[in-house]
Amino acid sequence: MTASAGRRGLVLVTGGSGYIAGFCIAALLEAGWRVRTTLRRLEKAAPLRAGLGRIGVDAAELDFFAADLNHGEGWAGAAAGADFVLHVAAPVPAVDPKSDDELIRPMRDGALRVLKAARDAGVKRVVMTSSVSAIVYRDGADGVVSTEAEWSDEANRAGSAPYDRAKTIAERAAWAWHSAEGGRLELVMVNPSFVLGPVLGADFSASVELVKRLLDGSVPALPRVGVTLVDVRDVAALHLLAMTTPSAAGQRYIGAGEFFWIKDIARVLRDGLGDGARRVPTRLAPDWAVRLAGLVDPIVRSRLFELGKERRVSSAKARSSLGWTTRPSEETILDAGRSLLELGLARS
Repeated sequence: MTASAGRRGLVLVTGGSGYIAGFCIAALLEAGWRVRTTLRRLEKAAPLRAGLGRIGVDAAELDFFAADLNHGEGWAGAAAGADFVLHVAAPVPAVDPKSDDELIRPMRDGALRVLKAARDAGVKRVVMTSSVSAIVYRDGADGVVSTEAEWSDEANRAGSAPYDRAKTIAERAAWAWHSAEGGRLELVMVNPSFVLGPVLGADFSASVELVKRLLDGSVPALPRVGVTLVDVRDVAALHLLAMTTPSAAGQRYIGAGEFFWIKDIARVLRDGLGDGARRVPTRLAPDWAVRLAGLVDPIVRSRLFELGKERRVSSAKARSSLGWTTRPSEETILDAGRSLLELGLARS
């Protein structure tokens, strides 16, 4: 079923050209919802439609509005008539900005703009995409399993990145605003972990960049860093469950699968992609070498605090109360690699 069926309500998805947002739009259209999305630049509409078409989704009736998280214009019009809002838009830099404010302003202030527009338009519920970054960056999180009850410490500058701190600040601000000014508007938070899976086009996330760098050999050796994976398609499904389940109002939901060390991600790519993964490294990088590389590589430097850390999270709440399920992590990793190779976005 596609948007042309028009048998369900209207959902506004913010930041439609983003990785998670694109798959949320696909899931909504396939479930029969009418969908409107915001873009900072409307010229991104055609590539988004083309990307959705590549996975068999008819986006002919997808509506677009121009709106920017840094500015108030456009949000009232975008929210008008919507039954639900999925607020997915957020900057995800490949390299840390010079100042935290470069991320905090669009994340926090942009979220508040969306929430206010949704309330004023009579929207029933906003599902906001946060991150496990707002949960796991705190003292004592290494080696334990974190749940929705925990919060990252945004003052912990030595043990987190600007993105992690901005996500924490933005989510706290959203909950505070909702408590004080939300009125009848419902708010639900989805906190995904490290999102991988197939891509719709060249506008993919910084997390998928890891797979690209492994495939093209730009990572010469494998650092002792790990991530908890989740498939972008499963994250989209979680957003829809959070949107439609009555009891989800006022809740946070972690969306996560298994924990993988980067060396294990590399092994899955080598085992599953054959010649397409011939550049994927096999050597392990000692910590001292990674720290040395961080002197010249800003991407490496931005995550040095993650060396050796096992930040595990539990999605038991989403699984038990929403019936959420995830596909095998190996499938997620291989689908990411295959789509990058098939679209010519990574060289084998």
